[in-house]
Amino acid sequence: MSARTLDNTLTRTVEELARPESYKDLYHEHNDGTPLPSGEVLRQIIDLARGIIFPGYYGRSCIDKNTLKYHLGVDTEQLYSLLVTQIQAGLTFSNFEERTAVFAAYSPNTINAEMRRMAEERAEKFINRLPELRRVLATDVIAAFNGDPAAKNYGEIISCYPVIKELTVYRIAHELWNLEVPLIPRMLTEIAHSETGIDIHPGATIGEYFTIDHGTGVVIGETSIIGNNVKLYQGVTLGAKSFPLDADGNPIKGIPRHPILEDDVIVYSNASILGRITIGKGAVIGGNIWVTQDVPAGASITQKR
Repeated sequence: MSARTLDNTLTRTVEELARPESYKDLYHEHNDGTPLPSGEVLRQIIDLARGIIFPGYYGRSCIDKNTLKYHLGVDTEQLYSLLVTQIQAGLTFSNFEERTAVFAAYSPNTINAEMRRMAEERAEKFINRLPELRRVLATDVIAAFNGDPAAKNYGEIISCYPVIKELTVYRIAHELWNLEVPLIPRMLTEIAHSETGIDIHPGATIGEYFTIDHGTGVVIGETSIIGNNVKLYQGVTLGAKSFPLDADGNPIKGIPRHPILEDDVIVYSNASILGRITIGKGAVIGGNIWVTQDVPAGASITQKR
């Protein structure tokens, strides 16, 4: 290929790519001082949070009881600072000011200052929740250990098991979701999804002592509600059966459409539980089956021979 031919190809391609109709709905215009949330920074947030919740297992390897308080202070302060920048970016990206009438008459600088204040407020509330996050995650570690006879100790669970890596990020993301932080919770759980193969929407509600054995391929939808002492195996889907449409034929967003699993439920591998149904307390769902109706408490559902 001659240099002239290559130049023509590059010029024609760029012209095609630059046509507005080509990038419609795929383009985000940056404004000064309003960057997108950063995947790299969110990974730092995950690393810091894991190190704070499980000191010595993640983050600083040289930590001991004499230096623990100091290092926790440094890491928590850094976590807060990173959270503020990312939450502010998420608020700005979501065009929050355009959807809130109170901002209509404000200048861009005033709006940015308000976004910063809101980000700081949400980040502080999240930091306040870290002790409770650690307490709940400790129950998940216990559930994973008690549910796997191959596990030798809690340290193995914390260091190796994908369910704890995933649940740490999910529970962080869920707190931010409850604080009405846009975009960031989804980005966090998708980072964890790519790491573990477990896909939990940050809007799902999950109780204490929860575990997933092996984990690969598990999907838990946005409006799922899971009680305490629930165990899932690999490949389980808690999904929606159908999507109600509005008058224009578009899916209606935000309605409850995923299952409710009450306390002490066990769901074996590759089961699909679909729709807003209830799996009663203590029920057992066998592997490789499709469940679309309520299951009574204590029932055992398996494939027919």
